[in-house]
Amino acid sequence: MQFFGETKIDFLGRRKIFIVLSLVLLAAGAISLVLKGGPKLGIDFKGGTLVYVKFQQEPDVSAIRQALTSKGLAVSTLQPFEDGQELKIDLDLEIGEAATSGKEQMMATLESLFPPEAGKLDFNNAAGTAIADRLRSNAAVAASPLTSDEILELSERLANFRDQPPNSGLIKEFSALASVEGATPDIMSALQEETYLGAFAIRGVEVVGPKVGKDLQLQALRATLFALGGMLVYIAFRFEWIYGFAAVVAVFHDVLVTVGFFSLFGREIELTVVAALLTLVGYSMNDTIVIFDRVRENRKLTRRLSLEELLNLSVNQTLGRTVLTSGLTLIAVLCLFIFGGEVLRGFSFALVVGVLVGTYSSIFIASPILLWWQGVVASKSAGGGKRR
Repeated sequence: MQFFGETKIDFLGRRKIFIVLSLVLLAAGAISLVLKGGPKLGIDFKGGTLVYVKFQQEPDVSAIRQALTSKGLAVSTLQPFEDGQELKIDLDLEIGEAATSGKEQMMATLESLFPPEAGKLDFNNAAGTAIADRLRSNAAVAASPLTSDEILELSERLANFRDQPPNSGLIKEFSALASVEGATPDIMSALQEETYLGAFAIRGVEVVGPKVGKDLQLQALRATLFALGGMLVYIAFRFEWIYGFAAVVAVFHDVLVTVGFFSLFGREIELTVVAALLTLVGYSMNDTIVIFDRVRENRKLTRRLSLEELLNLSVNQTLGRTVLTSGLTLIAVLCLFIFGGEVLRGFSFALVVGVLVGTYSSIFIASPILLWWQGVVASKSAGGGKRR
């Protein structure tokens, strides 16, 4: 399938413009990293307590931050998502702190902002067993023919219904529970007597210690360097060492630009982002290899062309494949970025930037390096000839 005919675009003739563009992107990312004291690391790498909280209404983020800091909690990140009704709260973890401490302190802080109803259980933050205990203590339920096990099963169904989409952990009206099997009018009345619907629900808590975070940093760095080293060896063996060098420089460029974009947009680098960067390394390298392979084929067929003409010819010949492959990949990762949710947002953002930058570097970074190297070799040869 061919969407456009033969092209004769002078890509290498415009290489200086794009090299300047790359330098600007790298400089912007570097300046941002320096000003912000390095990349913004997620909980996976720096350690901490990450709490996801869902609210019935859009919360006052500044009030929550102030309440947390007033209790001595160091808030690293407080990020709204999902139409502003959910918060991702990252607390710095002290060495030796208990794994449940972050959740307990978060609950206490939020309850100071959203006071609980006296004598009642918060249905939105209660486990099925706690709901069952409250129902058993209700006189109407105790007088019903339901056994203790049947009450527990019903309570578990109610909790599961609350936790599944579209509720996703938070019930706004008791009437929403009426569709649950076994939720009779007596049970619904007992629920309203014994429980209340809290203004928030803690949907998840993640805790990573500082030592584990440091280990993960080293492992992520090793994985990236080993991947680049392995590809350098492979391309040097398949082509020539300068081809491998050009491809690895282009991939380094892609990774650095992507990390720079993360800093510029204030996004955290997590384990999923490292996975995306490694995916980017493979994707960008594959695109570069396709061009280099065509260069090798054309070199055998058109020996009279200069290297610049040969590179332009090869890039133009593979342009249709590049546009089709990169375009379809970009559509897929854009859909993942838009519809994938907050958990995959960092991963998909890295892929969106990586696909664009990786395609760009295969043409405007890797190929000019080969041309530059030919000029270095020719200069040395000319200098050697003059000395003789």
